[in-house]
Amino acid sequence: MSYVPNTENDRKEMLKQIGVESFEALIQCIPDSVRLKEELKLPPPLSELQLTKLLTDLSAQNKDSSQIKSFLGGGAYDHFIPAVVDHIISRSEYYTAYTPYQAEVSQGTLQTIYEFQSLICELTGMDVANASMYDGATAVAEAALLAHAETQRNEILVSGALNPSYKEVLFTYCDSIRLKVKTIPSKDGLIDLEGVNKNISERVACVIVQSPNFFGVIENIEEIEAKAHSVGALLVLVCDPISLGILKTPGEYNADIAVGEGQAMGNNLSFGGPYLGYFACKRNLIRRMPGRIVGVTTDTQGRRSFVLTLQTREQHIRREKATSNICTNQALCALASCVYLSLLGKSGIRKVAELCLQKSHYALNEITKIEGFKKRFDSPFFKEFVVETPIPPKRIIRSLLKRNLFAGIDLAQFDRKLKNCFLVCVTEKRTKEEIDYLVDELRKLV
Repeated sequence: MSYVPNTENDRKEMLKQIGVESFEALIQCIPDSVRLKEELKLPPPLSELQLTKLLTDLSAQNKDSSQIKSFLGGGAYDHFIPAVVDHIISRSEYYTAYTPYQAEVSQGTLQTIYEFQSLICELTGMDVANASMYDGATAVAEAALLAHAETQRNEILVSGALNPSYKEVLFTYCDSIRLKVKTIPSKDGLIDLEGVNKNISERVACVIVQSPNFFGVIENIEEIEAKAHSVGALLVLVCDPISLGILKTPGEYNADIAVGEGQAMGNNLSFGGPYLGYFACKRNLIRRMPGRIVGVTTDTQGRRSFVLTLQTREQHIRREKATSNICTNQALCALASCVYLSLLGKSGIRKVAELCLQKSHYALNEITKIEGFKKRFDSPFFKEFVVETPIPPKRIIRSLLKRNLFAGIDLAQFDRKLKNCFLVCVTEKRTKEEIDYLVDELRKLV
């Protein structure tokens, strides 16, 4: 238990022990203009019992997807997670493991990272993968930096239908090293191909496209790939990993880099994090990949062993030679995704994707039967879709929250042109009864 001085004599004795006469002497370097001139407005002290009750009562005010039927998406998804995932990652050898600097005593951790990399390669159809980025947003930004380093070009083209949070991180990264980011506006929910034609040039390092994009719409990647590669630019594809159960992989689209958010693969929503970003690319770009890569080899006794093969991070090499300053790999989140993918396998991922597809299309069909509710975009979509509403989406979201429904995301905060639209997501967890309940409650509002 830490010692807290209770009397003036106690305080004097502590100051004496550290060699100063007064507390003022400790803070003399802090300007008087920024010092607090009044007492801190703190509540009275509580016992452990009282504090536990207070915090429990405060936390009970939160409502999560275990209590409310969630139709939220936009980058974080309420997918089913088998119980064995949490059971395995809660084992002490995983839960408390740190960075595997010493390969000889870190074989278990190294193997899980290696297996994660292998699964991501199989899922995306790419040659190599790391393990891993902080989240989908940093993975996108790191892809732009890789493209710049590889091509020595200073322009980045990015789809206007990319997740807005990802764009913000991308702009922050690129601004610091003076990379010019051009946003190609979306048209009818898709990247405007005419805008790509006007802006593509030999100054462009990469074109970044998300598919399914922020609106849930599936992009026409073939045309974008041809335009990017015709001028020597790289193609960066941002994909929902669950969608790859039924859609063409980045490898099949001839993408140079595949990135995305891995939360959907076995990680809880957790009020926004921690998550993990996956990052995969073609073999010729391997030495420019951020983070580190685990490889498999044979030791002196002929046993299969795992080692950190490439470590192009600041912790391992000189800063000016590092590919990234990201110095962690979100290993526990990556392990959860590794267990999830191993449990489901190819057929399981495909089944989850099919259920998302079928249920989301059923939901849209039923919602658009309500007077005034319209489908905003006509292009094919995966598990998210945009609905135009006869009443303000804010009112819908606020009203349905009282009925234990997370109805969707108000898109006006991202684009004024979509002020009467909201984004709805339907995963495999949503039952027909829950979808019908959402539809009934929307119908009551109008």
